[in-house]
Amino acid sequence: MSFTSRLFSRRRALSAAGTAVVLATTLAACGSSKDSDSSMSGMDHGSKPSASASAAGKDRDHGSMPGMDHGSMGDGLADAKDGYKLTSTTTKLPAGKEAAYRFRITGEDGKPVTGFAVDQTKRMHFYAIRSDLTGFQHLHPTMDDNGTWTADLAALKPGKWRVYASFTPDSGPGKGKDFVLSRTVTAPGDARRAPLPAAAGSADVDGYTVTVRGDLMAGMTHPMTVSVSRDGKPVTDLRPYLETYAHLTAFHEGDQAFAHLHPQTKVESDKGGPDLAFQAMLPKSGNWRLFLQFQTGGTLHTAALTLRVS
Repeated sequence: MSFTSRLFSRRRALSAAGTAVVLATTLAACGSSKDSDSSMSGMDHGSKPSASASAAGKDRDHGSMPGMDHGSMGDGLADAKDGYKLTSTTTKLPAGKEAAYRFRITGEDGKPVTGFAVDQTKRMHFYAIRSDLTGFQHLHPTMDDNGTWTADLAALKPGKWRVYASFTPDSGPGKGKDFVLSRTVTAPGDARRAPLPAAAGSADVDGYTVTVRGDLMAGMTHPMTVSVSRDGKPVTDLRPYLETYAHLTAFHEGDQAFAHLHPQTKVESDKGGPDLAFQAMLPKSGNWRLFLQFQTGGTLHTAALTLRVS
């Protein structure tokens, strides 16, 4: 082989090797990009739902891209998180009559926390739900000077209940962060479970019909619209309730995971409706029991419906 031929063959081999290196680098980059994309789409689907947030937190979350994790405060199934703990000596409550549930929120030092930020006009939101997702109660307990909260519960049916405390510390390491902590209590007696109503797009309460629209997927934030009507006509006289025209919470069938669905409709007058916008992030697939609270003419109504999330 002549010198020229050998030189040409050597250059062609070097060119092929260079192309292989570039191709390998490109494929590696593509693989890295693919992994990155999968982590960005619906980021952290195993994360927990948001609950009641401060105004600043809600504005921050709602400005984020749909599908990204907003679940900083957990699903409400633990009694302790990030140094804060829901403590109570009460494990049983009487069935069939009103009862007071007393509890404290303690900090990392084990001492009661007494400073809480106002969220939707209240420093503490308290919920109770039976294990079969019946008997929903949403209360606003009072706190004494020693940091002990008292929630005056309406009569409980016999069975196992979970109680939730939703709050935002206004000082300390958790300042400005939203928490939902919970514990279980038992009301003695015949604890037969009620079957969960089938999934439906609407529910009736006190002569009103509540309709829910929105395609929700587990672990991703999606818009959802709730409409209120009466006798087939749109309701436009909803009164403000907790700085919004409706308050919406949800509980997951089976484990009773908690979610607060953030209202998007701003209160601009003393009358609202019929359509109310929400940001919904339900972290798990399956059935969720939704409780929508709205107010008309000084009366608070609570509509309940089952929503199936894929």
